[in-house]
Amino acid sequence: DMLDPERLIQCPLVKHHWIRARRFPYHLVKCKESNPEIAKKLATCPFNARHLVPQADLSDHIMKCNDKAFVEQDVVSRSCESPQEQLNNGSTWQAPPCAEDWE
Repeated sequence: DMLDPERLIQCPLVKHHWIRARRFPYHLVKCKESNPEIAKKLATCPFNARHLVPQADLSDHIMKCNDKAFVEQDVVSRSCESPQEQLNNGSTWQAPPCAEDWE
């Protein structure tokens, strides 16, 4: 159910706004612009930018945030790799050869 793009989510800025999950990120941007005074009082979760909480509650939210586990799991799995494996898992893109001769 959490992955359902049609489920309704309550806006953290204006409590009577109910937005479909697929539109939620766009709504947050517009709602912050329309309600700057409310937006100033909220802090953004470092693990999920869709989580806006009162600034005073941010540290408590960080301790309990469900998305924190995903970030921690990624950090742990990356730390188990050797530095060479980390380099190999990076981008393999190389610039194409340049046929231009400017001289």
